[in-house]
Amino acid sequence: MDSSLADLSKDELITLVQTYSSENDKLRHFIKQMQNARFGRRSEKLDDDQLQFALEDLEQAASTEAAKDEQGEQPKREHQPRRNRGALPSHLPREDIVIPPDETACPCCGGALHVIGEDVAEMLDIVPAQFKVKVIRRPRLGCRTCEGGVFQAPAPARPIDGGMATEALVAHVLVGKYADHLPLYRQAQIYARQGVELDRSTLADWVGRACWWLEPVSARVLASILASGKIFADDTTVPVLDPGRGRTKTGRLWAYARDDRPWQGVEPPAVAYVYSEDRKGRHPTNHLSAFKGVLQVDGYAGFDSLAAGRADGSVTLAHCWAHCRRKFHELHLSTKSPTAEEALRRIAELYAVEAEIRGQNAEARRTNRQERSRPLVDALKVWLERQLALVSSKSPLAAAIRYSLTRWNSLSTFLADGRVEMDTNTVERSIRPITLGRKNHLFAGSDGGADNWAIVATLIQTAKLNGVEPFAYLRDILTKVVAGHPINRIDELLPWNYATANAVTPVP
Repeated sequence: MDSSLADLSKDELITLVQTYSSENDKLRHFIKQMQNARFGRRSEKLDDDQLQFALEDLEQAASTEAAKDEQGEQPKREHQPRRNRGALPSHLPREDIVIPPDETACPCCGGALHVIGEDVAEMLDIVPAQFKVKVIRRPRLGCRTCEGGVFQAPAPARPIDGGMATEALVAHVLVGKYADHLPLYRQAQIYARQGVELDRSTLADWVGRACWWLEPVSARVLASILASGKIFADDTTVPVLDPGRGRTKTGRLWAYARDDRPWQGVEPPAVAYVYSEDRKGRHPTNHLSAFKGVLQVDGYAGFDSLAAGRADGSVTLAHCWAHCRRKFHELHLSTKSPTAEEALRRIAELYAVEAEIRGQNAEARRTNRQERSRPLVDALKVWLERQLALVSSKSPLAAAIRYSLTRWNSLSTFLADGRVEMDTNTVERSIRPITLGRKNHLFAGSDGGADNWAIVATLIQTAKLNGVEPFAYLRDILTKVVAGHPINRIDELLPWNYATANAVTPVP
């Protein structure tokens, strides 16, 4: 035995063992986190995209077997496979194809056959995207009598001054890049297959100029969100090319979202994105300078500073239970801690209440929470404080407990306000499309490119939230702003007002 240990008392040895045990737990937890970050899923739930890929493969294999059955290569199954035989959308154009029988005369008497009924079946067809050339002719007119002048209509405005692209083509490029996550060089390859050679730099020029037209509409979406009494806020990384250093730097896209549908609120759902070069707290402080109300956020310290800096208390924080839960979930994965498991069980009880009251009005939600959720929250706080006293202060479990307890007041905001959600999943869902784009684009080419990303993403994602098809929306508002739509009527172009004015058929 080490002589230095031999000199220690029993109590000192116990303390030393507890310290080493705590350090070991912390290291195991850290290693597990690193392994999960490198090799594992980033969420406690299955990745939706990967799950969809797996389901697609299974369904494809099943369809192959069904096709063999239908062609008589295997015995017929007792039950036919289910197919999507629902009515096709009524707004789609129809092409009637009539298939008459070979016989037009009665084989018995030779008389002419007449229609006594028909069987009708509908099949979904597609006409692939096709380029066409719009030839704009402006005849010049002159008077044969007086020869006093020549008359000609003015040239129509173009989204790209002197360019060949129509508003529809520019909108198609924007949707391809920012909704379908197709980088411009891939779009150029797709166009080339149809014999249209467009350089990637040409497409980039179109995108940049379109964003100049669209920026006032995007800014108005953000202003509308900030005028609300309760919003969500979050951020995500955006790799941005840094030419001076020959590599990328890490910028940020801040997402500010509004969705009052869970409590029957009347304001339309919306999300706006704002780019910044770093994650300093001054950015959300500047973005939210006009906001007053409840701000639903994760544990980022910059939001805490924002609220603390409002001497008038005009910003109330509502912290996210999903982030609180995630701390215990990660700990349970790495250490199988029964305390972490119990914390997860207790938090799940709160979510069970939320599932039952979702869709009720704000007052009904508040009443239910006061009667059912508040006792659970109060009991959870007492239990966490008791557990904290029993574990090493340096252990990962203690850190997870402290994360919750230090934010307890803001975690409890939802109890007294039926408008507030328990978590920030609303804005995290709005960030998911940015993450997909980040995977496909690899990085933004510049700070200006990241600003453009924020502008178009704001309009596309808000359009989708309001059931508006993004291509039709961008095409129409580009046409309007290029034609000189008055800036004092910019609200008419917001996605929710566009949907109402144009009786848009909602899309999923």
